[in-house]
Amino acid sequence: MAFTFSPDHVDRAREAAAASLAEGGVPIGAALVVDGELVAVGHNQRVQHGDPTAHGEIDCLRNAGRMRSYADAVMITTLAPCAMCTGAIIQFGIRRVVVGEAQTFSGELGLLRSRGVDVVVLDDPACRDLMEQFQQRYPEVWAEDIGEVL
Repeated sequence: MAFTFSPDHVDRAREAAAASLAEGGVPIGAALVVDGELVAVGHNQRVQHGDPTAHGEIDCLRNAGRMRSYADAVMITTLAPCAMCTGAIIQFGIRRVVVGEAQTFSGELGLLRSRGVDVVVLDDPACRDLMEQFQQRYPEVWAEDIGEVL
């Protein structure tokens, strides 16, 4: 089992997050890596598609398509995964998640860890900056994205 990823993979997830923000969407990007190879990239498209399930990690999994096993996959995400995305990670047996940042949203890191997922938090300032920009500009959209009412 090779849980390898590179800074380039993190860059791809961050670029996807920035693309979402440029489209007026929530700036969360994700990349799926298997055996050190980039399999798929996705980003939150909930606003763009009017789809409440189109979170970054889910979009990335959709772009990856069916896989026999995700046991050797690494999910890289720019923000700590929410409950829905955490559920998908657990459901498919992804055993390592690399998180760009967890300061603007703490997500479900405890649940991931309690289910045996290896969680690495990078505390990446660029990921944090993207989310802070979005949360300041679109607080009502952010609240909607995480299931809160303002």
